[in-house]
Amino acid sequence: MADRPGLNSLRLLRKEAWKQISCNSSVERTPRAARLAVRYSATYIRVQISEETKIAALRKVANLLALAVLSTVFQRPMHRYEMASIMRARGKEQDMDIKWGSLYTVVDNLAKHGFLEKAGNTRQGARPERTVYRITEAGKRELLDWTRELLSTVDAEHPRFAAGLSVLSALPPNEVIELLQIRLDSLNASIADLRSGLGQAGGQIPRLFLIENEYRVAIVTAEAAWVRSLLDELASGTYPDLDRWRAWHQTGEMPTDLAELAERGSVMD
Repeated sequence: MADRPGLNSLRLLRKEAWKQISCNSSVERTPRAARLAVRYSATYIRVQISEETKIAALRKVANLLALAVLSTVFQRPMHRYEMASIMRARGKEQDMDIKWGSLYTVVDNLAKHGFLEKAGNTRQGARPERTVYRITEAGKRELLDWTRELLSTVDAEHPRFAAGLSVLSALPPNEVIELLQIRLDSLNASIADLRSGLGQAGGQIPRLFLIENEYRVAIVTAEAAWVRSLLDELASGTYPDLDRWRAWHQTGEMPTDLAELAERGSVMD
């Protein structure tokens, strides 16, 4: 734990903390707030106390496919098949985990909760009659509120790669190097494909509608850089405890101190 600041700094911190807290009407002045003001920044305090004094609103239709539907129908009324066609054309399954088989259920639930409403029916040739839906005022508010939440809130995500990293010691270092190289090659190929697609679309589609693709390129590029750095450490032998890790797999016996650490868990747990 870091040393506490001096008396003058502490007073200024408390003063600023209370000032920031009082600016947020949803935050109550609690004894815990006073204690936090002694140790943490005003931003940290505001977030922590706010979390204590509010209950996050649960989405009536929480499936992200519902968000995609609302953003699609926001433009104009359409039937479900048309919604799916437009979302597929926009590559929405690359932006979020979409199960297309649940589209009809999601649309029904949006209508049930007043976010969509029937605007009529349409028929083309001998095809069955289709119900056309339009977004309601409540649906517009839900779309805007949901978008604000997704843009401003950091969620704890659990990617599969992180799960693999958490148990990579089960494999010998040389095998980990080979596997990470395979991953890095795949990442580099993905980066090339993403940048190519972005470059082609850039001349035809406004950047406003490509921003999620830019984000995807940035994320994959950052992961590739991190994997490359880890590979360099492993290959050069500069990775901490590499020799003991290798010896463990050669002898089949984990070093005593590492075994004790594994038994009690990480200090970050």
